[in-house]
Amino acid sequence: MSSDSTQRSQWVQDRPATSRAPRADLLLDGRSLTVKETAAAARRPKAWRVALSDGAVHRMKRSVDLKNAIVDSGQRVYGVTSGFGDSNTRQISPRKVEALQANLIRGFNCGLGPAASPEVVRATVIARANCLARGNSGIRPEVVQLLLDCLEQDILPVVPERGSVGASGDLVPLSYLGAMLTGHGTVLHRGEARPAAEALAEEGLEPVVLASKEGLALVNGTSFMAGFAVLALRDATELAFAADLCTALASQVLNGNPRHFDPFVFDHKPHPGTADSARTVRRLLGRLGDGPYEGDQDGGPADPMPDGTGYRRLAEAVQDRYSIRCAPHVNGVLRDTLAFAADWTHVEINSSNDNPLFDADAGVVVNGGNFYGGHIGQAMDSLKTAVASVGDLLERQLQLVVDEKYNNGLTANLIPRFPDDSWEAGLHHGFKSLQLAASSLVAEALKLTMPATSFSRSTEAHNQDKVSMGTIAARDARTVVELVREVAAIHLLALCQAADLRGPERLSGPTAAVHASVRAVSPVLDRDRGMERDIALVAELIGAGRLREAGGGAGGAGRPGAPPPRRPPGGGGGGRAR
Repeated sequence: MSSDSTQRSQWVQDRPATSRAPRADLLLDGRSLTVKETAAAARRPKAWRVALSDGAVHRMKRSVDLKNAIVDSGQRVYGVTSGFGDSNTRQISPRKVEALQANLIRGFNCGLGPAASPEVVRATVIARANCLARGNSGIRPEVVQLLLDCLEQDILPVVPERGSVGASGDLVPLSYLGAMLTGHGTVLHRGEARPAAEALAEEGLEPVVLASKEGLALVNGTSFMAGFAVLALRDATELAFAADLCTALASQVLNGNPRHFDPFVFDHKPHPGTADSARTVRRLLGRLGDGPYEGDQDGGPADPMPDGTGYRRLAEAVQDRYSIRCAPHVNGVLRDTLAFAADWTHVEINSSNDNPLFDADAGVVVNGGNFYGGHIGQAMDSLKTAVASVGDLLERQLQLVVDEKYNNGLTANLIPRFPDDSWEAGLHHGFKSLQLAASSLVAEALKLTMPATSFSRSTEAHNQDKVSMGTIAARDARTVVELVREVAAIHLLALCQAADLRGPERLSGPTAAVHASVRAVSPVLDRDRGMERDIALVAELIGAGRLREAGGGAGGAGRPGAPPPRRPPGGGGGGRAR
């Protein structure tokens, strides 16, 4: 995309779509699709127009011509004139190639579990179309165009989440894309469940008959796990900011020591993510300079030891507990994990993750293992572990804020201050139950950090004897991000309550703006009440980036001062946000 179209993409991603807003063109060329674009188009489809680039169409036609020539010559081609997997020793006549593809799609429609959300399915469709647009899979452009036409008309296959080991691609879930294109199965048409054939007919779209290799091209890749991955990455990016926001607010309401975030500390252990996190906390605290802070040295003002015993008990601690002082070191791991995981996912969604591949320049068909989901699996296992660790950090901070033994003069469980002779005295428990709920959420998130990629299974008659489990890892990452976002929402509600109890003078400009945004959806807790709606609304603010915007954009997805991201092999994408 040009710089102008990139700017327009940014405009659309950062603002809600309206009927008058321009639609961003997302041209798929198999080389330059970004994680950010994929997530944005999946979540705000009315803001985007997704299409194949001219170059992609040309490359796809060349691969189809080569495929047809090879089939006509009588050569054996895996998945074209042979069976699939361990059935590759069974050759069929070219007269049977269409029936073979139809049976492939039909046979893999055996998914289980809940249906993937529409945004995951949209991300899957975009990623799969882009992989095929690279032009090595022997699939006609009109088949991929029908996939994009369905996206445009809000026709989405109902895809069960379970059933993929991430080995020879996401065979089971992606087969539901193929079923839709052939007019079979159930789809959501503008949110309503209908037979695929009816939805296609209503929009004037003709089902396709899959030609040789085309069913295999649709299913034999990592696009379903990538659909989960791109959304988890975008959500975890907002969580990284939310964690720094919670840390800044916690430091303020607990009368913490802001020198813990001094640049000097992080200049001498310069992990980029940790430095980013500390910089974000400083900005949120209103401390933009890198010089010494007057009146808040770690040792406090000069105060000689009194004569006598040579001992005294200090009224204030010299340094804060780890969950405050070490917060950038914890959240920095998430930020750095996001960097490499986004890099790997960028490569994955711009690759020919398929088999076999047609080399139109050399005029040959090549068998390989590009369908393997190892990089997505490892990236998502790492991401879910880093996110769960941040969730644990936030819950530890929450414990400090609600416990009167550690919150430096705030009320027990942040209950309102009632006179001792008031009827309300002793009746309220404030954030006690919310801390319990947060602890439960964190426990569930931590339980899911068991690496899915460690559990390879030998499947399909030992043909797929080493598998990635990338899809399960990506689904886990999605769930962990959702759980920790709810923990962050609970913690922010508690922090805003603490700020109200402590007094607004403790807040900086950025944190005061965030406090106002939270209060716009959740009033102060003046007596015990159900808080589930408050939690959901604040979680929405986090996920939509509204709190980051309220805080002046401090600590967004970028890395001020960090080196530019590595350009992935395979061309394209240079200088573009991932």
